[in-house]
Amino acid sequence: MTSLTETDKLYFENLLGMDGGYVLHYTDATFGEFFNRHKNDIRGQKYQIHGTSKAKKMRGFWEAEPDALVGTVLGELLDAYEANCSLNDRPIETPTLKKARAITARLSGHDDSLESPQTDDDFLRREFATPSIPKLPVEAQVIPIIESRLAEARKTMAASGYLSTIFLCGSVLEAVLLGAAQKEPTRFNRASASPRAGDGSVKRFHEWSLAQLRNRSGSAGNKKSGIPRKIEVFGNGRDLPGPHFESSIPIGATT
Repeated sequence: MTSLTETDKLYFENLLGMDGGYVLHYTDATFGEFFNRHKNDIRGQKYQIHGTSKAKKMRGFWEAEPDALVGTVLGELLDAYEANCSLNDRPIETPTLKKARAITARLSGHDDSLESPQTDDDFLRREFATPSIPKLPVEAQVIPIIESRLAEARKTMAASGYLSTIFLCGSVLEAVLLGAAQKEPTRFNRASASPRAGDGSVKRFHEWSLAQLRNRSGSAGNKKSGIPRKIEVFGNGRDLPGPHFESSIPIGATT
């Protein structure tokens, strides 16, 4: 199921002309061919929960499919929208299109705004959306701990406890990156940035510092997303026991 919000959908409903049951210039046949290229049968029953018009099938598609696929499909439809405007000498609704492009970038896992130069002050003033915690690459038992620490970080931020907020966010980031490393151990181990023990072997993941997890994350293909730069804000140390450590402590145990 996509993470499109009701507000997000309004932009696409407008640009794609869906209020009359249509989607751009597509006929039933060409609409089906379009989705066939994405290995989807838009005529399938699971997309007809709202009805059988092209617009209603599109809404069903939004509800049934994951972000990556929905983002790819919507991105191509926006290309078609621009082409139609150009070929038919119609003005492009630039502000709406820009917003829709930002939504497709988010769905596809790209934040294009991070590719433009920013000052440190600009970056620190930006507010980043909190991802869906259950979708993060971490073990199930760590999720409630991460959610608890994020809630605590919001409280300390509101109370101007900025240093405490940094510690808490650094702890959460460590859990997410450690989870990513455990999910793809080969990619994290095969790199010059991977920390080494005295005998030259790669250290076990629980021995990596936050800085080392950050650096390896960048070399594992995440630089474009801006992940390494975001993590730099939270420093290099481990100032709190990470959520993975906390999840291993029995209930009622003391330290």
